[in-house]
Amino acid sequence: MADTMSGLTCKLLGEFGMPSLAKDGDIVIGGIFPVFNKQNHVNASFEKEPPVVTCKRFDSRAFRWTQVMIFAIKEINNDDSLLPNISLGYKIFDSCSSPTNTLRAALSLLSDTDGIKSRPTAQCQPPISALIADAGSSQSVALAGTFGPFNLPMVSYFSTCACLSDKSKYPTFFRTIPSDYHQAKALAFLVKRFGWEWIGTLQSDNDYGRNGLSAFIAEVRTLGVCIAFTGTVGRTYPQSKILKVVHMIKMSNVRVILAFTPEGDLYPVMKEMVRQNITGIQWIASEAWITASQPSTPEYFKSFGGTIGVSVRKMAIPKLRNFLTNISPYSNPGSVFFGTFWETLVGCRPFHHLGTSSSAVCRGDEVPDLTSVFFNVTQLRVSYNVYKAVYAIAHAIHELIFCNQSSPREMCLTVLQISPKLVTAQLRKVKFLNEFGEMVFFDSNGDFPPSYDIINWQLKHGEVQHVTVGHFSTSANAAYKLFIQEENIIWSTGNVVPKAVCSEVCPVGTRRAPIKGRPSCCFDCLPCADGTITNHSGALDCTPCPEEYWSNEERSSCVLKYIEVLSFQDTLGIILTAMSLFGASLTLATTVIFLVFRHTPLVRANNAELSALLLLSLFLCFLCPLAFIAEPTAWSCMLRHTAFGVTFALCISCVLGKTLVVITAFRATLPGATTFGPVQQRIIVYSCTGIQVLICILWLSITPPYPQKRHNNIKIFVECNTGSDTAFYAVLGYIGFLAGICLVVAFLARKLPDNFNEAKFITFSMLVFCAVWITFIPAYVSSPGKYTVAVEIFAILSSAFGLLVCIFAPKCFIIIFQPEKNTKKHMMGKVPKSDH
Repeated sequence: MADTMSGLTCKLLGEFGMPSLAKDGDIVIGGIFPVFNKQNHVNASFEKEPPVVTCKRFDSRAFRWTQVMIFAIKEINNDDSLLPNISLGYKIFDSCSSPTNTLRAALSLLSDTDGIKSRPTAQCQPPISALIADAGSSQSVALAGTFGPFNLPMVSYFSTCACLSDKSKYPTFFRTIPSDYHQAKALAFLVKRFGWEWIGTLQSDNDYGRNGLSAFIAEVRTLGVCIAFTGTVGRTYPQSKILKVVHMIKMSNVRVILAFTPEGDLYPVMKEMVRQNITGIQWIASEAWITASQPSTPEYFKSFGGTIGVSVRKMAIPKLRNFLTNISPYSNPGSVFFGTFWETLVGCRPFHHLGTSSSAVCRGDEVPDLTSVFFNVTQLRVSYNVYKAVYAIAHAIHELIFCNQSSPREMCLTVLQISPKLVTAQLRKVKFLNEFGEMVFFDSNGDFPPSYDIINWQLKHGEVQHVTVGHFSTSANAAYKLFIQEENIIWSTGNVVPKAVCSEVCPVGTRRAPIKGRPSCCFDCLPCADGTITNHSGALDCTPCPEEYWSNEERSSCVLKYIEVLSFQDTLGIILTAMSLFGASLTLATTVIFLVFRHTPLVRANNAELSALLLLSLFLCFLCPLAFIAEPTAWSCMLRHTAFGVTFALCISCVLGKTLVVITAFRATLPGATTFGPVQQRIIVYSCTGIQVLICILWLSITPPYPQKRHNNIKIFVECNTGSDTAFYAVLGYIGFLAGICLVVAFLARKLPDNFNEAKFITFSMLVFCAVWITFIPAYVSSPGKYTVAVEIFAILSSAFGLLVCIFAPKCFIIIFQPEKNTKKHMMGKVPKSDH
């Protein structure tokens, strides 16, 4: 359409010669439907005018859509309440499921005035007020972009691409079918419901397939679903591409495949799947092919039986059946498409129908099979969307013309004043309850509210049935909800829900470990590390056990750790306790011996006061290990270390005093020598012990020892923390310092001329003492758990036994077994030697 020089009239420059169904009316509505779903290939060039486009593969379902539009317009024209005294007309073209042919139809609708009442040509307005189109999203994208500048409203009945919701690009686009945004959510809910995590996908090579699948993948990725592969199909693809897609399906380990394609694009793949007898795959269908009649045959059921998918809401239009059964090529011999329809329905070609088919010519008395799915008006889905689209446009026109509700017959606008722009504006506000009880309206994006049936392909009585097994919709708070009657579903595997996993769910006690280069759904199952568990299958990570717990062997639960402490019930504890009490008993026995024989020369010469203090300190040393056994407390921790330090300091101080007595006793025989009397002995003992007491007091005042729990893999060690390592080693170091002085002094006095020189025994006892404590340090540091305490106890007992045996055993032996040596003469060395 182009303006003339005057700018007052419009001139038609050319026609495409496309066949159409048309009826005049006061207001005309356009329609574009894929009556044929494949366009014959045309070699077009710029050298000459391209030939008229021809199409093939007649689609009886799409043809029924055209008849539903005609039926709805006829119904509205017979209704005195909706558009009284106003007739609606129509002009319907075939799109051949081709975007280019759809644009030809659109341009024909914008410019063709044949059979349509003339309008003021100065306005150059489109001859139609609204358009119902198209079935394919790619075609609708082309149409919406073309009609947008003309402000011509377009209502689609089967285009679901979410891209069409963009009002900045497509301001005049509306649809009576939910957007793929909602369909993608419905399919994602379906996949999640049945636990399918490893699926393949097919998409059509157009806007519907690419955008729809993209939305679906975005949804399922948040649910942890992985896409194994994505194949692309198209109705115009060569067989080589189809075979490549089928081979990919055949070689994959995927058992669940989603096909987001129109029926025509998937049909070549379906035929090849059946030809190669590929079965055992659970198909998920988008609404574009789930209710398609062409593949819904027993032939295809062996490969596609059990298919599940979503479909728009179904509705029954009882009055439509009579209209459809009256269709005949003989009553309207000039109408296009009717001859092909009749040939498809009854199997013969009407005598006036020109075509290249080899079908026989009809006699004229043939009767169609009224049981055909074409005449079934009880489960209309897309047809019902067409019906709603016609009524939505009619209600919008009604509101424009009869805007004064108090006087419905009073017109606000005349028919000639109705423009596409006004109809577009009114469609945004239209809202009415149709005769089937459904509220019809469009949201701000021109979309219809989402509501889907869940459909399952089942074979009943030799026919493929599309059985409704659930619903998907939004609730009052806009939340999505899925209802499934799972017991009514028949799967490709029978009554068992198909499995769709790349790797089996990891059992309890293991975790998922990703495999490099593979999707997240493909993983290995690794046992949990020590101290961690998983108490449910399919865990991503192992959970650490609490501090006082440890994992069991199966890594399925946390069990309380074994508390390890040296107790009186342990075998080791019993042995050490027995040794401690035995040593204390020996010390008491020695003390009793010394008390009984206190008047004998040997005992009297042995410095009774120092011996008594030494025996007392040894007795306490033997009792010290009892404080180390059993679970430590704050008091026992302070007691065990300080008691040990003070008693051993007292013990070594007494030994040092005895050593000094020996030396001073010898030196007392020399001229001018001083004696080491009792006062000096007490000073030595008490001062040396007092220093250790002072160290312990400082230790307990500043950082005293305290009980603590130390954990390893399977045990809890309850032990005493020294509080201050410096103080602890100061106590040990002071004892070692005293022992070293004592060893040196005793070593120097070992050869003094005395018949009973005690310095020899003291030297040997100090050697034992030092050897024990030198080996104690590395053993103490390296021993684990309760054995650390056992080593310390053993060191205490060994050194105490060494002192007791080395110093007192020889004396007791003489007192008990050699009393003849317990005389003053023998002690003074005046006993004559025996003659030989």
